[in-house]
Order: sequence, then C-alpha cells, then structure tokens
Amino acid sequence: MNAAAPAASATLIPLEAVEPAMIEAVLDRAFGSDRHARTAYRIREGMPWLPALSFAALDEEELLVGTIQCWPIALQTRQGQVPLVMVGPVAVVPERQGEGFGVGLMSAMIAEDARLAREGGGGALPQMLIGDADYYGRWGFSAAMTGGWRCPGPYEPERLLARGAALAAMPGEGMLGPWEG
Repeated sequence: MNAAAPAASATLIPLEAVEPAMIEAVLDRAFGSDRHARTAYRIREGMPWLPALSFAALDEEELLVGTIQCWPIALQTRQGQVPLVMVGPVAVVPERQGEGFGVGLMSAMIAEDARLAREGGGGALPQMLIGDADYYGRWGFSAAMTGGWRCPGPYEPERLLARGAALAAMPGEGMLGPWEG
C-alpha cells in the first residue's frame, strides 16, 4: 500500500475507547520501552491527553495497530504562557508501518481539530511536534517559526515543527512545557 494514502481497511475510533495497557503496548512496540526518557515526554509531563484529538487505528481484523495522542502544552515566555497542542506520539506497530495508518490518524486529528474550530468547540490552536519534516510537511508542519523555541531536553532543531494559522502571532522565543492552567 502507498504510504501517502490512508489504509483503506482502517477503522478509526476514539482513543479513550481503548484500554490504557493496549495503548502502552503499541507505544512500546513502536518506540521502545525506553521512550519515556525522550524530550517529548518532558514537554507534556503531567498533562492528560486530549480525548477529542486522540484516536486509535484498527486493522481489517479489528486489531489495534496505531494510535495518535495530542496534549495541551504551552510555550513559556517572559510575557507568560501561550497555549499549543502537541501532536504525538503517532505510533504504528512495526509490522504495519508504511501502510497508511499514520496518515489516516494524522488526517483524522487535523480534520477533527478543524471541525471543532468551525463549531466553536476549541481547536485552531497552533500545533507542534518533534518529527520528520518530509513526512509531517504534507499537513503544513515546518520548522520555519520554531527557531527560537527550546525544549527541556535534547532535540534536533530541524525536527521541532509547528503548523496553524495563529502560528504567525506566536512569540519567537520560549521554552516548551506543560500547560500550567
């Protein structure tokens, strides 16, 4: 299957309908059991994921093969904090990667975010992630506006990506971290 197209046989469901242990198993298989040491975990530390923007992908046999989680975070600046949504992890079990499940999960999240924004139920906050610009660029993510942003741990600046109409109004400098609301 073409990695640019969503998996035709995927069923997407709200992530909150999946047992937490199953989510953790997918994340361990996709990223390893040492994943908690990654900088992304420090950025969203202590925050609950956002149910409205978090999904699970089931294959044709209704097996859990992928997940996407989004988190409320902020860019901490001298003037205060500016809200953002952190996208990720986008996880697909290794044997099903490249089949379009990740594309389907990302597309569903972005579509739901746009729907929420249209209906006044949230959404429309800038989104950020740490990832591959070649992959996430298809949804408008880039490092163009994140050069002055910092992370609480090691990261590659070219992999600190963001998207969103409100991104142009974001401060040019700050530290990414949990939303302190």
